[in-house]
Amino acid sequence: MAKRTGQPTINDVARLSGVSKKTVSRVINRSPLLNEATREKVEAVIAELAYVPNPQARALALRRNFLLGMIYDNPNAQMVLNFQEGVLDAIGGSEFALVVRPVDRHSPDLFDDIRAFIEQQRLYGVMILPPLSENDALAALFTELGCNYVRMGSATLDDDAHLVQSNDRQAVRDAVEHLIAQGHRQIGLVQGPEGFRSASEREAGWRDAMTAAGLPTGPEMLARGNYTFETGRDAGEQLLGGAQKFTAIFASNDVMAAGVLHAARSRGLTVPQDLSIVGFDDTAIAATIWPPLTTVRWPIRDMARSAAMKLIHPEAAADEKSLFLTEFVPRASVASV
Repeated sequence: MAKRTGQPTINDVARLSGVSKKTVSRVINRSPLLNEATREKVEAVIAELAYVPNPQARALALRRNFLLGMIYDNPNAQMVLNFQEGVLDAIGGSEFALVVRPVDRHSPDLFDDIRAFIEQQRLYGVMILPPLSENDALAALFTELGCNYVRMGSATLDDDAHLVQSNDRQAVRDAVEHLIAQGHRQIGLVQGPEGFRSASEREAGWRDAMTAAGLPTGPEMLARGNYTFETGRDAGEQLLGGAQKFTAIFASNDVMAAGVLHAARSRGLTVPQDLSIVGFDDTAIAATIWPPLTTVRWPIRDMARSAAMKLIHPEAAADEKSLFLTEFVPRASVASV
């Protein structure tokens, strides 16, 4: 290789590798959209030149920083943590970093606050968690600001380049049908918070299964929670203290299911002999409470990783997976009747 002077540039790497600058950028950012031979060839040139990417210079040229924003207003701390871990999976070893911004979706200053956050941080892109992600006006704001975005949801909210979603309705229907197949007929529901699309999708799945089996779905079969242990416990007390004699309860997330378990035990009920319980998420609590919780595994970490990759490589965003299927996880909290 001919001797050269000065600091090597991305143009040098591309020329000597025989690839485009975009391909070099993908290697630097550890994109999965490359074959191994190309990756190894470019990495060898990078090593030989001792090329070091300059994120500050690139950021100045693009008028943005290599920061991915995560905006949320969600009481489920475990969900937020799992999403962060998925993003870190995607950006590990790259020049990108994650900036987390909690907000109050009921604040009259919500849009002004988010606008200021985007403009001050000069974000490369932003990921929005539910229920904020369900606000179309917020998506329009990101477009106005020229900030790429990805929305996370339990239903189709946007085109594939701007969306990662799960199949909550069908997943809950499958879980409740499992309970029905075990002989359960009085199956209560602990709903999620009002205004959350995930809550309405999961309730719809419960209703689909119950209605198809000719089972009751009146208001006495439901109690509202807020995706927290305390509200799950209170909802469990409400259901178990009523006139209905439930043999099973589906809770719209694992933390509330743990609250239902607490309420059942406080009444002297044994799980699953007296009451079967099913949750949703498959967070760490599901496998560690006793008995271990039957639940629906929500692939939030995989969804988060895909959301980040859509932002890092917008030219290939449509190639990233958008629909993530859940998985029913049977454990010891369900018995037949």
